[in-house]
Amino acid sequence: MKKKNNYFLITLFLITNFLIFNTIVKAMDNKTIYDLELELLTGEKIKLNKYEGKAILLVNVASNCGFTKQYSDLQNLWEKYRDKNLVVLGVPSNQFGGQEPGSNADIKNFCETNFNINFPITLKYDVKGENAHDIYKWAKNDYGKSAVPKWNFHKILIDKNGKVHDTFASFTNPLSQKIIKELDKIL
Repeated sequence: MKKKNNYFLITLFLITNFLIFNTIVKAMDNKTIYDLELELLTGEKIKLNKYEGKAILLVNVASNCGFTKQYSDLQNLWEKYRDKNLVVLGVPSNQFGGQEPGSNADIKNFCETNFNINFPITLKYDVKGENAHDIYKWAKNDYGKSAVPKWNFHKILIDKNGKVHDTFASFTNPLSQKIIKELDKIL
């Protein structure tokens, strides 16, 4: 009798966990990028529906990375395409080699002083794993594993309809023909 009870409890436990997991996944399936919000380094909280109808290049950034010089090209891309409805959105993260150890104030100062950045940059967030910001969980759910950053300066291109269009590895320069070609398709 005790064995039957154990099997029943284990089966009940598995079914309950499956239903809970399925509910969580379905909740994320129903979310669009426009249901999410971020907080900028300026302290402004933005709902991403502010960018509805615009393409977004989402880039996880870091101040002490070998790819940090891409900040200049991200700024140039922003200046060249913002009037064509592109938003460059930087998301600092310290998850890769501890290359973004500073405070949010340090990050803001670094970006403004060294690169004269004026595109939106968020507070420092996790971009992978269970503590990742919802925008990265959404991107993974929308597009798959290639939307999960493998290193700093990973790029996710989101189209005007709020869907992930393509992803680009860290070594792909923001002004590369590969990115420009995809931008021209969706803008």
